[in-house]
Amino acid sequence: MQYDFLKSFPKRMKNVGLYTILVRSIISKTSWNEYGFIEDDERINLVFSVLLFIMEKSLIEESCTIDDIASFIDDINNLHYRKSLNYEECITLSEFIVNTILSNEGKQMSFEGYDYSEGMYHSIYIRYVRNKIVYTEHDIRRTSYMLTDDGYNLLLSTLEVEKNLQIPIQEMIFKMHLEKQSYDKAVENIRTIFQSIRMQYQKIMEAMYRIRRNALEYSVEEYRQTLEENLSTIQETKDKFQNYKELVKERIKEYEEREIQLSSLSPEDADRLKNLKIISYCLGMVIEEHQSILSKHMDLKQLYTKELEELSQVALIKRFSLRSEVYEKILEKPEAIGNLNLLLSPLISADISKIYNPKIALKPHKVIRKKAEEELTENIDFDEEAWEAEQERIRLEKRKVYETSLEFILQNVLDETTVTLSSMKKTVNEDADSKSKLIPDIEVFKEIMVELIKAQSIDIDAIKAERKNVLDDGNEIFELNFMLLEILEKIDKESRVKYLYIEKLPGANMVVFENVVDADGNYRNIRCSDTRISVGEK
Repeated sequence: MQYDFLKSFPKRMKNVGLYTILVRSIISKTSWNEYGFIEDDERINLVFSVLLFIMEKSLIEESCTIDDIASFIDDINNLHYRKSLNYEECITLSEFIVNTILSNEGKQMSFEGYDYSEGMYHSIYIRYVRNKIVYTEHDIRRTSYMLTDDGYNLLLSTLEVEKNLQIPIQEMIFKMHLEKQSYDKAVENIRTIFQSIRMQYQKIMEAMYRIRRNALEYSVEEYRQTLEENLSTIQETKDKFQNYKELVKERIKEYEEREIQLSSLSPEDADRLKNLKIISYCLGMVIEEHQSILSKHMDLKQLYTKELEELSQVALIKRFSLRSEVYEKILEKPEAIGNLNLLLSPLISADISKIYNPKIALKPHKVIRKKAEEELTENIDFDEEAWEAEQERIRLEKRKVYETSLEFILQNVLDETTVTLSSMKKTVNEDADSKSKLIPDIEVFKEIMVELIKAQSIDIDAIKAERKNVLDDGNEIFELNFMLLEILEKIDKESRVKYLYIEKLPGANMVVFENVVDADGNYRNIRCSDTRISVGEK
């Protein structure tokens, strides 16, 4: 037996997991008792209050440090919870909530969701907050926290957004992603907008069906709410999305012209062009659906008015009791039954309200415009999950290129304690395989060397301490400190390396790597300043 309603079960479990993991983490921790939060209800209320505070900071793009969160907890505690906490304890409580409850001390959180189509469990990875390094006005390094998509979904699901605000909110997010050229996310937004508009259209059709069946079952309050939602959907929607469609067309044209000039686009630009075409197609469907809602909105008003008028006319009909006015009269005067036809004749001889006109029935019908447009419409088969999987594969491949080059450099440093670019050049010139590891891509090699030279001195223990508070979820393709730490944990089993020192050798000759293949397949020479990389064990 096929259960189609279980096809989207993994997505439902994603939403369930957002709550399950967070509540489980809140309830299972005993450190709450140190701060006076004994009841589970108090703990859950405080954690969600902190999440809302982080969301507010994220929405206005302000930094949100532990100090900011501690000040917020101190304020609401003094006003509402009234626990005996000083400011220092508020700071430690903030660190406990963010680093232990929301971030699981840097460990990946997952929920096992069952997939009925495959008959097995899949790990659903969840992350509520992410962070970045910011600098204060006095150039002091701080960690700022913000919500991830999971965090936003969790909080938005706790308070249902009013119907008349759903499309404006999605439109605002869609506009932001267009401006930032995050076309992959913009695709998701415009699909959500189309779904919301389609749901509104279906709601109108359902209302018309109920009114035709019995107008008295459709309350005035429901009618008012439907009209307001229609007007909210209609208001300025067409003009806004028409402008977006023109903007997307211009950007598609720019990429296509660039493709003609360069013969082919890079994989990243090709993905952007593909997403832009999907957005353009979805925008066309949104505009068409907008026209349908506008038309049905007027039909709904006319139908409801007509049905109510007919009901009011029924109320004007004079009613009488058949028993008292007919039966009893006949019993009193039986001969009156001979005139019964005078009573019944109006029921069967009234004028017919509608007539049948054969001329109109035989008149050729005009071609419906919508049907003609549907025949010309190109259907795009877009598998969102497959596309996301492909994007993840591409990202991992790019990350692997950086890992290969950096691991080769670190392995040489571990073997020799001190190496220079000139010494590595001699090694790779004798072995083509080593050369491909050191320089798998020209731009990658340049970026790694620039980051190493900028760092000058790297404290491995400091990076380990930082990783406990700053999570690396792998979304960044290359981040020197965390990638360096991952590689050292793999190749330096004894943890001998405590420091890395990188310095240019100003008096040395330039190091030239010859016949290196670039991304376009052309052979080029790379000129680099000779650089020394050495290991410090204390």
